[in-house]
Amino acid sequence: QVQLQESGPGLVKPSQTLSLTCTVSGGSITISYYTWTWIRQPPGKGLEWMGAIAYDGSTRYTPSLLSRTSISRDTSKNQFSLQLSSVTPEDTALYYCSTNVGGLNYWGQGTQVTVSS
Repeated sequence: QVQLQESGPGLVKPSQTLSLTCTVSGGSITISYYTWTWIRQPPGKGLEWMGAIAYDGSTRYTPSLLSRTSISRDTSKNQFSLQLSSVTPEDTALYYCSTNVGGLNYWGQGTQVTVSS
């Protein structure tokens, strides 16, 4: 069974870069044709798909965050990461990593990130 675990700082100052890592177990992030995703949920709002990295390393981003978002991976550690630059308090959210394997959705437990000075 695939398991995902987010990690990273819970507090980021405005204008800095938010960096999160998702550690995957129970499955390789290079297995065809899986895609590994970052999703967030601001307080009181719905889920927002941020972007994804595929098994081949290709990436996609939601247009509204394209200029500030970067997703990368470390295949030796079976991890993929999110970087969101120039953060503002509006980037405060619960951040999740997720994937779909064999028709089943797997999610990390989520990590709260607060943007505040």
